[in-house]
Amino acid sequence: MALIVQKYGGTSVGSVDRIQAVARRVRQSVQDGNAVVVVVSAMGKTTDGLVNLAKQISPNPCRREMDMLLSTGEQVSIALMSMALQELGQPAISLTGAQVGIVTEAEHSRARILEIKTKRLQHHLERGKVVVVAGFQGISSIDDLEITTLGRGGSDTSAVALAAALKANLCEIYTDVPGILTTDPRIVPQAKLMDEITCDEMLELASLGAKVLHPRAVEIAKNYGVPLVVRSSWSDEPGTKVISPIPKPRPLVGLEITKTVDAVGFDADQAKVALLRVPDRPGIAARLFGEIARQNVDVDLIIQSIHEGNSNDIAFTVVKDMLVKAEAVAEAIAPALRSHPTNSEEAEVMVEKRIAKISIAGAGMIGRPGIAARMFKALAEANVNIEMISTSEVKVSCVIAEDECDRAIKALCEAFEVEDSPLLPPTVVTESADSPPVRGVALDTNQAQIAIRYVPNRPGMAAQIFGALAEKNISVDTIIQSQRCRIINGTPARDIAFTVAQADAEAARIALEALAASTGCGEVKVDTNVAKVSIVGSGMAGQPGVAARFFESLAQQNVNIQMITTSEIKISCVVTKEDGIKALQAVHEAFGLAGQDIVRVPA
Repeated sequence: MALIVQKYGGTSVGSVDRIQAVARRVRQSVQDGNAVVVVVSAMGKTTDGLVNLAKQISPNPCRREMDMLLSTGEQVSIALMSMALQELGQPAISLTGAQVGIVTEAEHSRARILEIKTKRLQHHLERGKVVVVAGFQGISSIDDLEITTLGRGGSDTSAVALAAALKANLCEIYTDVPGILTTDPRIVPQAKLMDEITCDEMLELASLGAKVLHPRAVEIAKNYGVPLVVRSSWSDEPGTKVISPIPKPRPLVGLEITKTVDAVGFDADQAKVALLRVPDRPGIAARLFGEIARQNVDVDLIIQSIHEGNSNDIAFTVVKDMLVKAEAVAEAIAPALRSHPTNSEEAEVMVEKRIAKISIAGAGMIGRPGIAARMFKALAEANVNIEMISTSEVKVSCVIAEDECDRAIKALCEAFEVEDSPLLPPTVVTESADSPPVRGVALDTNQAQIAIRYVPNRPGMAAQIFGALAEKNISVDTIIQSQRCRIINGTPARDIAFTVAQADAEAARIALEALAASTGCGEVKVDTNVAKVSIVGSGMAGQPGVAARFFESLAQQNVNIQMITTSEIKISCVVTKEDGIKALQAVHEAFGLAGQDIVRVPA
């Protein structure tokens, strides 16, 4: 007999008819010879309605009381689902998160799961019952019984955590779309269904705004090797498998409080090419990286910093054997990028041969403010200066001077209690040779761009900036440090820009303005009129031209790129919010990701 955990979202249980339809599906799973645990969300828009009620009472309600209030939504769903199963003749019992034994941190509204005491749950399964569990909730301890909630996407997290704790054979996430699609079908109805996707790809897509799976759920699946599939609540189609690597042995105590960083890696076979003061207009990045691709030069990191006046800087790294060719391409195309070919002040080419890339990586980094700050602090204490920064959901990479590499590795291994520091391996391509290098396109319109100007170019400044944000519990997304170094009052200085959730923008501004006044930094600028469009695919590695095609598709729609950042499996561009949907649609078409069928999302 197989043990299956099934999760149904709010849309799937949004009415009595839909609850009864889900109950029939669950009963069929039992009749097929499976033991089943069902995790459900609150019905439809119930949670939104409860939030609105609270706001009518208080503009800033107590988080404890909000948890008490919001947890009632799932209790309605589990009781009705259990009744529906019993009416079909299927023995079932509903249990809240507390009754199941989902023990969390004592953090109201954003708790992480510490452990799940499965004895009661297994007792009911052994007696042939379907156990219907309230997602999104737990208790802070068995002693004080404080109800906690897990935050956005909490039911996904509950389901995968239960599957990990029970060592289930399968965790099925049922939703209102056929599975994981190449993009949001509400924006591109021809979005194509993927048969499978790697955990790393799914982590990137989920963190970039794809709402089918929450990143915390994918993190647990990756850490514990949970077999995971995303399927439609409305059909029997197989959906999309999320492929987990073979996990390292991990205790089930501290389930979501895993080691944040699993590895410290380095790559000393790197060189950097930067073009400074490039005119800021649509198509510049497309021309540059189009020519680089035509010369078959494979690029690793790409950074475009925020513009200053009418120009910005673009930098990229290549393996050292490719430096001569990359520099020649940059020098040859620089005149064409200038407002006038003879204006040597624009698109100045700068090359650095003696650099290294160091990285920290781990699925436990997701949504935890302060990880990047901790990395930067460790480097500062080792007197290592950072020349470039590139971030993703599961990795932070910095470019440093080559002769500081050993010192940096030692500092990071000590800071994150990592025993070894392997050479950064090439990205493993798990797809077939003819599969597309880009698997999905995501759009995040809930972003704000923050820039702090003229940051003194000395070790420790990045640590101070991101440490101040971590103290305010602000999670930072894209981080970019400019290539241009200016002399301000006799001190070299660079700009640092990053993105945060819009809801955190004002708190970030206040924190950084206080820091700027005490450290000699310049102005803090906030722009909420931005969106981030990204491409994700583990097949990008070793594929010159992917970035160029991305940038060209934006240029053809006259979309100007404000920032660029990359990882091994992701390229992200910050554009204006009004260009966001147009940009996503153009990029999706450029990579030929559309399917034959129209995907209709139920209301």
